[in-house]
Amino acid sequence: MNTPFIFIFIFFFILFLSYTEATKCRSKGLNIKSPFTLSPHHNNDPNFNLYCQNTNTTMIHFPFYGNLVVKSISYNTRKLDLIDPKSCVHEVFLNLNLSLTPFRYYYVVKNYTYLNCSVPINGNSIPCLSGYGHHVYTVKPSVNVPDSCRAIKTVEIPFGYSSYLSDSSFGLGLTWELPKRDDEDGDDGFEEERTWVHLTTKKVPMIAGLVVLAAVAMVMKMKILYTKKMLVSNEDMENQFSEDLLAQQHKIPQALG
Repeated sequence: MNTPFIFIFIFFFILFLSYTEATKCRSKGLNIKSPFTLSPHHNNDPNFNLYCQNTNTTMIHFPFYGNLVVKSISYNTRKLDLIDPKSCVHEVFLNLNLSLTPFRYYYVVKNYTYLNCSVPINGNSIPCLSGYGHHVYTVKPSVNVPDSCRAIKTVEIPFGYSSYLSDSSFGLGLTWELPKRDDEDGDDGFEEERTWVHLTTKKVPMIAGLVVLAAVAMVMKMKILYTKKMLVSNEDMENQFSEDLLAQQHKIPQALG
């Protein structure tokens, strides 16, 4: 194979890899890119490991809680939208411990107290957490707890329960932090995620360098081939001149005779 074509092949191969880093659970699934990774099955990594459930649903596993469905990922705004497969957002709020992960709620959070009451009180109880003989509510911590209720836990969550906000995904928006690299001078603790802008700013210089390298190699190859051709041409001319000179020398004695 010609050397320039080898460089061209390498260039397009690297370019192809650069644009196919994203992986998916299915052909029309979410693009999984850095900092997230995709595995065949979930593990106990509380960071950025996602996995495919039944080959078509993107999932994330949280320690001491369980699995949530990944609805969407915005790499530009660092937003991870999740869905509770059990359709009980407040069970997630009540039990999810984000302190063990690089994630935190995308929305502003406030303190709410979960109450478990033996009899109904003012307000709407949380259907998915309530049952026969007990009713679960979210109230502000400043509210006096009735004698028929006991406090379960006070947590920082995006909102208290409302019958208008009982969707299985509303509020389950997370953002993430990446550990600051040793060579970073900033104080925000964020690392630039790999987006198409990141590809432009980080990888195009490398690709441009490869293009220049390939172009230089092609020019050198063409110059070498041209030089060889000129040498062969000059050698042929010299041989032809020598042959013509010898022929003329042979003709001279014959003419004198």
